[in-house]
Amino acid sequence: MREADNAGGAGPYVALPRARLSDGTISVRAVEPGDIEAIRQWRNAQMDVLRQTAPITPDAQARYFATHVWPGKSATEPPQILVTIERDGAPVGYGGLVHISWPNRRAELSFLLAPAFERDQAQRADLFGRFLNLMKQMAFRDLAFHRLFTETFAQRTRHIATLEAHGFRCEGCLRQHVVIDGQPVDSLIHGCLADDERQNG
Repeated sequence: MREADNAGGAGPYVALPRARLSDGTISVRAVEPGDIEAIRQWRNAQMDVLRQTAPITPDAQARYFATHVWPGKSATEPPQILVTIERDGAPVGYGGLVHISWPNRRAELSFLLAPAFERDQAQRADLFGRFLNLMKQMAFRDLAFHRLFTETFAQRTRHIATLEAHGFRCEGCLRQHVVIDGQPVDSLIHGCLADDERQNG
């Protein structure tokens, strides 16, 4: 079994049988210490689509990863698996499996692109769709999970359209679940099952 250097954050997740997944255009691999400053900047620039209420400082980012992410790399059942998305060898976003319930074989899917790619509708849809396919491979094939789910603010119509085009079904609406710019906003829950993927070939 691979050993992750969880003290410094380097290395893959020992819970994953494959250190990198690729579809020939994008690849995903474990988040590394050199990624976290870019991730911090991406998150701070897009707080309106995240469950984040204040900007993250560099020190807070480093503490969070040291406490909550790096130790999970050497765990057989980590609470989350965060990956960097690369295209042509360069990071373009990050995401992963969060709020993992190992007894129930399920996880919430997380995804965020760098702002430049987020603003380009065609690139965004392509990158997100490819990411969804790779994460279904990771969850259903590599980890034998039964279920993936997402929570999306209702105004993110393009994000929702891509989810639904890639096998995620809308399962419900959390009415006025969050407040954005002083206004209550619904959240939509989407789910995808391993059984769905098997039935769809």
